[in-house]
Amino acid sequence: VVRIHASGFTGDELTWPSTWTDRVGRDRTPSIPGHELAGVVTALGYGTTGLSVGQRVFGLTDWYRDGTLAEYVAVEARNLTPLPGDVDFTVGAALVMPGLTAWQGLFEHGRLHAGQSVLVHGAAGVVGSMASQLAREAGAYVIGTGRAGGRQTALDFGAQEFVDLDNDALEDVGKVDLVFDVLGGDIAKRSAGVIRAGGTLVTITGPTEARPADGVTIDFVVVPDRAQLSEVVQRARTGRLRTNIGNVAALDDAVAAFNRTERIKGKTIIRVRP
Repeated sequence: VVRIHASGFTGDELTWPSTWTDRVGRDRTPSIPGHELAGVVTALGYGTTGLSVGQRVFGLTDWYRDGTLAEYVAVEARNLTPLPGDVDFTVGAALVMPGLTAWQGLFEHGRLHAGQSVLVHGAAGVVGSMASQLAREAGAYVIGTGRAGGRQTALDFGAQEFVDLDNDALEDVGKVDLVFDVLGGDIAKRSAGVIRAGGTLVTITGPTEARPADGVTIDFVVVPDRAQLSEVVQRARTGRLRTNIGNVAALDDAVAAFNRTERIKGKTIIRVRP
């Protein structure tokens, strides 16, 4: 059991079947959203190893169980990672989904390594900004995309070039080794055309018709991973990785944070307690 100090959520999760049903499709409403957390362990199940009561942790909970917009949550120990004492709970919660998504897309599925080039869609966004930083640190050449208003943010987070998807020709970027896609649709299809032979398109938008002529397409669902989060948080605590936080709200204001009429740039974090 974890006493939650900070919780993160993804706006789209309100449309995910796992938010409202269990694994066999049975209704489980009312449900608690949010699956990213940072907090303190208050109780351990029998036989649990690697964690202790009072330990600071962060992690990702099961998609099909109640989430983290609460004061306490029961979560499998394997889904939790120790949170260093010099990393704020708000930062810890903000690292979870963006960090895992970027790491798994770039390195686990995309096999990115130094000297390669990567096209990062939504480079000014929460996930894209994380992917750009990790790819740049790994020695890749990073080309970011987005709308004109996000150009400077994308560059600040590590992109070395920027493509304005409203006004620039995506095809002018030349050939890249990897496309990191968070947009899907027509952009994903067009992106398939800029992947060089043997390259990869990774996407988190679900099955896609985008297929490189001489490469592979991988769509994936993010999974908890203690080792990957350890890598991510070590980079954050040493200043090599920055979170993209746009709004921090109290738990009492969580509903309003979910239903904002204006678009928030950056991650929304619910601060449950100090």
